[in-house]
Amino acid sequence: MGLEAVMIVVDNSESSRNGDYTPTRYDAQCDAVNIVFQNVVQGNPESSVGLMSMGGKGPEVLATLTTDQGKILEGLHQTKKKIRGSAHLSTGIQIASLALKHRQNKSQRARIIVFICSPIEEGERELVVLARKMKKFSISVDFVLFGDMDEENQAKLEAFNREIKGTTDSSHLVVIPPSSKLLSDQLLATPILLGEAAASGGGGAGGEAAGASDDFPFGVDPSLDPELALALRMSMEEEKARQEKRAREEAETAKKESLESVKEEGESAPLLDKDGQPSGSKKDDDKGDKMDTS
Repeated sequence: MGLEAVMIVVDNSESSRNGDYTPTRYDAQCDAVNIVFQNVVQGNPESSVGLMSMGGKGPEVLATLTTDQGKILEGLHQTKKKIRGSAHLSTGIQIASLALKHRQNKSQRARIIVFICSPIEEGERELVVLARKMKKFSISVDFVLFGDMDEENQAKLEAFNREIKGTTDSSHLVVIPPSSKLLSDQLLATPILLGEAAASGGGGAGGEAAGASDDFPFGVDPSLDPELALALRMSMEEEKARQEKRAREEAETAKKESLESVKEEGESAPLLDKDGQPSGSKKDDDKGDKMDTS
């Protein structure tokens, strides 16, 4: 992870009460938000994360850009009491972009991560225009689509994603269907958290849908040990170097053991003895003499 300023937008519309994700769609979002926060801040201590909601009466900024996870947790807790209405996706993204525009550290890469689990009321054309605006401002926009995943919803987000990506691959659309795994655990194995290394895998929207593959680059299943998976991801280059070094050491050890296994007894003895005779010949003669005298 590089230096980033990330605004996370959660869906607190009426649809977030649904229990098709454990324990509810909204609670599943809360766990995922915590994972995103840890990923961003641990990736770079100077990165910051903000939080806002887009349901209810309208979008609301819950926490400005911060490195204090407590403020994010407080915002999530307060919003749980305000689950109502529908999601205002377009307005939410625009407000998030304004919050990023006023970030103190301008060297931070601006990024918006939107969780959406309800019907999208905006039309495709409106979203495409918004995508062009975000692209102009150099703001990356990632979508986590879960819950309400009808074809129309997905098609609208795909259109937005195509428009904003252009020649870069810094924005992603991830589709996470209901399953026995937690939403946060599935999010761990997506390009949103793994970065571009995972962008080539999977199917679904633009080849970036989560849940398309249970594989993890380091052989760790995020659903079994999310903390370990997160730690490994934060040190990808270090882990890669360590594995290469271990492979070399194992190859050298195997080669050494192979050479030792072919050594024969007495192999270290000189070919000729001090009398210039083949080693062991005198001993054999002595044995013969003893046998004759007997």
